Parts: sequence; structure tokens; C-alpha cells
Amino acid sequence: MATVRCYYETLSIERTASQDEIKRSYRRLAMKYHPDRNPDDPEAEGRFKEATAAYEVLSDPEKRKRYDQYGHAGLRGTPGHDFNRMNVEDIFSMFNDIFGGMGGPGRSAGGRQGVARGYDLETEVEVDLLEVLEGTSRDVQFKRLDVCRTCEGTGGKPGVEPSTCPTCGGAGQVQQAGFGGMFRMVTACPNCRGRGTVILEKCDDCRGVGRVSLSRTLEVQIPRGISEGQVIRVQGEGEPPPPEKSVDGSGIRGDLHVVVRVRPHDLFERDGDQLIWVQPIAFAQAALGARVEIKTLDDVVTLDVPPGTQHGEIFKVPGAGLPNLRSRNRGDLVVIVQLVVPTKLDDEQRKLLEEYAELEEIPVSEPGQSFWGKLRDKVIGG
Repeated sequence: MATVRCYYETLSIERTASQDEIKRSYRRLAMKYHPDRNPDDPEAEGRFKEATAAYEVLSDPEKRKRYDQYGHAGLRGTPGHDFNRMNVEDIFSMFNDIFGGMGGPGRSAGGRQGVARGYDLETEVEVDLLEVLEGTSRDVQFKRLDVCRTCEGTGGKPGVEPSTCPTCGGAGQVQQAGFGGMFRMVTACPNCRGRGTVILEKCDDCRGVGRVSLSRTLEVQIPRGISEGQVIRVQGEGEPPPPEKSVDGSGIRGDLHVVVRVRPHDLFERDGDQLIWVQPIAFAQAALGARVEIKTLDDVVTLDVPPGTQHGEIFKVPGAGLPNLRSRNRGDLVVIVQLVVPTKLDDEQRKLLEEYAELEEIPVSEPGQSFWGKLRDKVIGG
């Protein structure tokens, strides 16, 4: 029996995800793996079906509750996804986004007559905390579909005219029964993908698709104060409209979404605009007070440790954190004091501490006494 992945894992969402988050994740995966965008790719087709199955369950509150309680076993014998629970506008919006519009060429992403728009793309870059502090740039490499220069997007051999599609008769649209026969939908013809014509002699470069995959390198500016998971949108660096909307690619290009990942630092921990630093101090410094130097990301600051400071106390150094993405004002450096107890003492150090312990009437163990010796004395002396 084939193993079925967790539906939450399939959609890359948490179990606490909202319905909007579930819908957004499904749209992203469906647009990425849809067979129309990945012809002759069984793996992409499988991922598309897997994502659709997960969405059918998690978008239905009752099925999701049953799945959360019993897993896949709780879904046996249940009917298919009930689209009655969805807003009609949501249904058409989703199919517009995934399948490129309900009405064939010339329709916008919203299904209304307008300028054709291409698909958005997504990639990732990684930066460290110092680059978050100062800002930086990255050369981003990605692939996108572009108009085939050989056939200029038609998909046919140069000089060969396309033929009328036998499936839709050149209309570019076909009617299909809706979910459970509840209504009928007018969709782009699956044979000609909304063009109304088919290519009999395909272009050698794009194999009749009208688009070819090209690599592109782009310099992207990373602003100061960027956070983990934030997205930089580079307008117009996505794909041109698909052939069924615009054969020659005229219209509005999609955008490139660059997701920023921030590499963890070895010493500092980030909390929003604040940096957290653990400062070790000796007993004498904590008891008597001291001035300690702390090296921040870009400077050295002095922290005044008052007498009587306890282990775990927190101090703040204003303006030594990270810049806020919007205001550019820097956050604070949060210093957590950690009392460090010496593991080895010389004779003079031990003598001084023993004298202090006598003054405070604090019981201490004899020098050189082993753990088992201490335990035996406690048991016998108890």
C-alpha cells in the first residue's frame, strides 16, 4: 500500500494554518506543478494531484476536523470536496489563477477583459546578521519561461500557419459540467489551451509550446533591517503571459518574489529589532560591580554591572541592536548576565574564599574531597 504524506506537510503549512493560508499555499503549488506548465512531467503531475487532494480535505472544516482527529483513516468513505462551502467568487478566482483564466485569450487574472498578465516566480536568498545591519545585495539566479524567439510564441515552425482546433472549432472555449453537475463552466479548451488553433508542425526549439526556459541572473538589493521570511518583490521579472493569453508575450510580466532567509548567528540571537547577548561574569564582578566590554555586530560598547548583580539579570544597551525596516531606528542590545563559577582554584584563591565563607557562615567541603566522600559524610553524619 502506497504511503500518503501528511496533508499539512504536502501544502507546507502548520496545523494551525488559517483557511486563507491553506488557499494561498494551494494556489502557489498548483500554479507551480500544473500539467499545463509541466508537459510530459509525471513527477509534477503527481505533486499537483497530491496538493489538490490535500486542499480538498483541509479547505473543508468538517473533513479537516476528522483528519486532525483520525488522520487518513478518518476520511475513508467520505465524498469528494464540497464546493458548496466555498464562496463562488473564490472558486472562479482560484481557477483563474491556476488555469490561466476561464474565458480564453485576452482575459486578465480576475476573469474580466483586460491586459494579460504572466505568472509570478519565487526564489530565495540567504544573508547573515551583519548584512541585515548594513544592507547588502545579492546576485539571484533563476529560470523563467520566455517567448521562443524562433517561432515568436506561436509554437509552430516559421512560415507554417496554425490549423483550427477540432475540439472547440476555433472558439478557444469548451463547456464542462461543474462539481456534481450543479452548474456548467466555460473553460479554456484543453486541446488548444484557449488559442482556437493547433500546431501541426511544431517549432524545433520550443516543441510547440511557444515558450522556452531561460536562465537569468539579477542583482537584488537587500534593505537594512530585513527579517526572516520577508519577501522582496522585483516587478516585471516574472514570466510573460502564457500563450493562451498572449501569443507574442505582450502584456504585463509577472513579478519575481525573493524570499529572504537570515542565517543564525553563532553568538547573538535575534528578537525583532533587538539582539540578545549572554555575558559571562565572575563572582567578584557580580558582587563588587564592574565595567565589561561587549563586542556588538559593528562596535564595542561598555556595560556597567552594578554591585550585587544576580545571575540571569537583564540589561539593555540602547541603539546597539538591528535597524527597523521602516523607521531605520536601531533596536537595543539585550544583555543577559551569566554567573560563571571557576572549576579550578589555586591555594590562595581557595583560602580567600574559605575566609569569606567563614564570615558568612556558609558551609563548604574540605579540599580534595571526592563526590563519594561528600556523599558518605552526609549519610553517616546525617
